[in-house]
Amino acid sequence: MSQPSASPLKKSPLRKMIAAIAASSALTLGLLSTAYAADPVKSAFVYIGPTGDHGWTYSHDQGRLASEAELKGKVKTSYVENVPETADAERVFRNLAQQGNKVIFATSFGYMNQMAKVAKVFPNTVFMHATGYKTDKNLGTYDIRTYEGAYLLGVVAGKTSKTNKLGVVASFPIPEVVRNINAFTLGARSVNPKITTRAIWVNSWFDPGKERDAALALISQGCDTLMQNTDSPAVVQAAQEKGIHAFGWDSDMSKFGAKAQLAASVLHWDVIYDSVLADVLAGKWKSSSIWWGVDKDAINIEKFGPDVSPEVQKYALGVRDAIHSGKLHPFTGPLTNQAGVVFLPKGKVYSDADLGKMNFYVQGVEGVLPK
Repeated sequence: MSQPSASPLKKSPLRKMIAAIAASSALTLGLLSTAYAADPVKSAFVYIGPTGDHGWTYSHDQGRLASEAELKGKVKTSYVENVPETADAERVFRNLAQQGNKVIFATSFGYMNQMAKVAKVFPNTVFMHATGYKTDKNLGTYDIRTYEGAYLLGVVAGKTSKTNKLGVVASFPIPEVVRNINAFTLGARSVNPKITTRAIWVNSWFDPGKERDAALALISQGCDTLMQNTDSPAVVQAAQEKGIHAFGWDSDMSKFGAKAQLAASVLHWDVIYDSVLADVLAGKWKSSSIWWGVDKDAINIEKFGPDVSPEVQKYALGVRDAIHSGKLHPFTGPLTNQAGVVFLPKGKVYSDADLGKMNFYVQGVEGVLPK
């Protein structure tokens, strides 16, 4: 018996064409799905200064690079540097959101109002603002407890100063900077009650010329150890030139003053960036205010210089470990203000809320705080 003939539809060119189109469509959809799943999350960083400042912006950019390496293939980062804290920042934030960045990090206090405004326009973008206090459903804040690093540098300064006079090249008289000057002084006076500190304000985050002039002025006033809350290595360079000591701030600055640098307060922003980006990737990010310190390894005292004895190094690291474990808080009473009035009773710890609005000097700081 002969076999029945094949169905005309199975033999027709139309059926073959339909099958080919279906196979092609399935392959295309599969490739698109795979490509979509593999697309990295775009994240942008906005910097107040140049990435080569070797200070604040440099430390953020090192954190960006470390996080991109840690989340390799999952995150793609970019940055815009030298963005002023003006209406121009708002334009930059808008452009970055329009370019499809899922997360935007603003790395300076003066960006706060501009970022808060743009965040309302792009509700599906995550905005993170460094050192600020305004939050929203898609706007969070983050910071590092830089005062802990300042306190540790103060301990080293108090142990090594010969004149008992310390100087600080300061940027702007905002709570963050005032808090660091106070912590530096408290750390120094915890090991040497004779220490006094004076500050010169340059009203800039990054101005090597002004920073150098301020450093030289402090040196002329008898200060033999300098700290800074500015971004360039000019202070360390001036200290090296004049044969006194200084500290790396935000990063190791020893290559600008190998003998001058006693130690460095080094920021590790990648600890925070890793956490935020991982939460975004996992779809569990929620607005919050992050303020991490030594306990989270977000800041550390590192790169001791040749003029710091092993004994002083050991002592400073012991203080760091006490902060890490929670046994020590730099702002623990009794503490008095510049006028000698107790503002924190014995055994009490200054709250984060109070630290966030600190607008006075502690005892041991000389001079008048600018309004």
